[in-house]
Amino acid sequence: MTDLPYDALLVLSFGGPEKPDDVIPFLENVLRGRNVPRERMLEVAEHYYHFGGKSPINDQNRELIEALTTELKQHEINLPIYWGNRNWHPLLTDTMRQMHADGVRKVLVFVTSIFSSYSGCRQYREDIQKAQAELGLESIVFHKIRTFYNHPSFVETMADRVRDAIAQLPAEDAQNRKVLFTAHSIPNAMAENCDYEKQLEESSRLIAETAGVEDWALVYQSRSGPPTQPWLEPDVCDAIQELADAKAASQIVLVPVGFVSDHMEVIYDLDDEAASLSQKLGIPLARAKTAGTHPTFVAMIRQLIEERLGKTDEKLAVGNYGPSHDVCPTNCCRYEPRRPPASRPKE
Repeated sequence: MTDLPYDALLVLSFGGPEKPDDVIPFLENVLRGRNVPRERMLEVAEHYYHFGGKSPINDQNRELIEALTTELKQHEINLPIYWGNRNWHPLLTDTMRQMHADGVRKVLVFVTSIFSSYSGCRQYREDIQKAQAELGLESIVFHKIRTFYNHPSFVETMADRVRDAIAQLPAEDAQNRKVLFTAHSIPNAMAENCDYEKQLEESSRLIAETAGVEDWALVYQSRSGPPTQPWLEPDVCDAIQELADAKAASQIVLVPVGFVSDHMEVIYDLDDEAASLSQKLGIPLARAKTAGTHPTFVAMIRQLIEERLGKTDEKLAVGNYGPSHDVCPTNCCRYEPRRPPASRPKE
C-alpha cells in the first residue's frame, strides 16, 4: 500500500452511546463479565440520560482524527487512519473487517488511554486479539504506540490547560489554591500489578512543575465496583469535602490528567457532581480541559508515529523513568479479579 513499514493507523477507543436507545446496550457491553450490580449500571445510565443520552466521546474522537489527519498530511506521512471502539459503534470488529478488505496488513495502534493498567492498556490488546480470532484475521499485525504519560509534549499540553484553568479564578484568592489531579479509580488488585499509580504521580508532578504549581494532590473518580471491593482513593468529592472541613482551600483547580478527552465521566463527575459540591461549599472551582485536540498534543501523536516509522531515533521522555517500552512484556498489566469468599453475602 505504501513504502512505510505500516499500512495504516488505528485509533482505538472506548466508545459511547450516541442516542438514548444506545445507553443500556452500551453499558451492557461495558460491564459484561464484570461484578457490577445492575443497580449501579442503571445509576450510570442516568448520567447519560442527564446529557440527552449521548456521550461526547465519539464526536471528540472524530475531531481528534480530523486534526491528526491534517497533522500527518502536513508532515508528508501517508498513513490512512481507521477508527474502532471497544464498546460501541464503530466497533473494532467492523473496523478490522474493513481494514482487511482494504488490503491493510500491518497496523500501528494509538489507544486513547494514557496510563498503564489492565483496563487502559492490556484489555485493548486483548480486544484486538479477540477480534482477530473471531474474524480469522490473525495475519494482520498490530503494534501499539507506547505510553506517553511522561512525553514532554503531553506534559506541556496539560500544563497549558492548567494555566488556562487558573486564569479563570480570582487572583486575589490564590494564596490557598489547591490543584487536584484526577484519574479514573481502579481496583486495588488491578493497581498492584501495573504502573498506573506511579505513572499518574509522575505525570502530575511533571505537569505541576511545568505550570508553576506547588500545592497539588492526586485523587480519583468514577469508581464502579461493589462497596466490598477496595479501589484507589481518595475520591475527588471526598477530597473537596475534606478541604472545606479543614478550611484548607480558597479555590480549587481540577485537572483530569487521566483522560484524553472531555467525555462523560469528566463532564458528569467533575463538571456536575464536583462542581455542584464546590458551589455548595462556597469554594470557587475551575476545571482544566483534557488534552483533546490541543495542537501540541496532536503533534505529540505524530511524533510517536514517526518513532515507529523509523523517521527518528529519538524517544522523548522527561522525569525519572525514561520512555516506555514499545512492546509490552508478557505479564504487563495482568489482572485477575479477586472473588469474595463464599461466605460473604453477594452484592
